[in-house]
Amino acid sequence: MPLIRGFFVLCLFLIVGESLRFGFGWPVSGGVLGMLLLTLWLLASRQVSADIAIASQHLIAILIILILPGLVGVFFLAERFAGQWLTFGVALVLGTLFSVASTFLIMMALTRRAPGQSEND
Repeated sequence: MPLIRGFFVLCLFLIVGESLRFGFGWPVSGGVLGMLLLTLWLLASRQVSADIAIASQHLIAILIILILPGLVGVFFLAERFAGQWLTFGVALVLGTLFSVASTFLIMMALTRRAPGQSEND
């Protein structure tokens, strides 16, 4: 039951994000807006419920299946991107490098030990 409750909460934020996007005509994904709202809610509550954690872990396990349909769609639109592949390639490489670097820096900041703290503490 916790998995279903957590998935329901995640879907609720997705629906709110889509509603905001549609209602205000914003040119941004409803999923991104929902994720931003979820992040703000989690920061305000200062805790992650077990239900959301369980649902998130299950979704992360199948992340490639969730991303794959969008990637496949690009192949059907190849003629629309003719002459722009260099731009997409540069954006892909730079975006990947930025993502890896920012993840590394955040991980280093969050795992930094206090002075005098040993590995076993």
